[in-house]
Amino acid sequence: MKKSILLPLAFLVLSGFSVQAQQTVRIGYVDMEYILENVPEYQEASAQLDKKVQQWKREIETEMTRIEKMKQDLANERPLLTSELIADREDEIKFEEKKILDYQQKRFGPNGDLITQKLQLVKPIQDQVFVAVQEIAKARNYDLIFDKSADVVTLYAADRLDVSDQVLRSITRASNREELETRQEKRELLREEAKTVEEDAVLSEREQLQLERKQEREALLEERRRVRDSIRTAKQEEAERRREEILKERQRKKDSVAKAREERGNN
Repeated sequence: MKKSILLPLAFLVLSGFSVQAQQTVRIGYVDMEYILENVPEYQEASAQLDKKVQQWKREIETEMTRIEKMKQDLANERPLLTSELIADREDEIKFEEKKILDYQQKRFGPNGDLITQKLQLVKPIQDQVFVAVQEIAKARNYDLIFDKSADVVTLYAADRLDVSDQVLRSITRASNREELETRQEKRELLREEAKTVEEDAVLSEREQLQLERKQEREALLEERRRVRDSIRTAKQEEAERRREEILKERQRKKDSVAKAREERGNN
């Protein structure tokens, strides 16, 4: 993963430590790619995303095959068609090509679903790594811990400086705290039994405020989803409307040509 979770090593060494050249500086590093490969939750979610990607690719391939067939059909029928009908068919092919290109951008473009969902997968792990690195750095007096897999030119890094396994252990401990949570629940029960009426009122008021804030956030997210879906639906409807217009116009011209031929035949 080519995104550092800390400031670049070179900048810190040049600007922060150059004035402390006589002091010993403790440096370590983590390998974010190695950590991601060993976090089960990330691997499961990544496998699900890979399935989606394969489905998107199949959809694109199917549409591209259909468009190629349209082109081949037009090439075969071109001698039998009027210039107007040829122009209509070419317009329809261009329309279908643009639609599939837009879909490719939506799925695989710079701001497409693939990039967005990959970032969503990595973000929680990055947050956990950041917390773990902070704890390890403070506990072991590290002056700097950098991400080896990020855009920092690492010409050499001794294995003894690698704290990736320590970070992994920290993440694993954080995700397997059922016993600690059970103890916490017991302590909470004892505190609940010792509360006074006034304390209950204060806590209830605080909980109500938290609930209201949560509901406001959820309502905001729902409104954003609604607007996004509305825009997407409107674009799809406009695309279908344009396609219907092209098909109707093509049929109208076909009927006109057929009628003209019939009238010439009758004369």
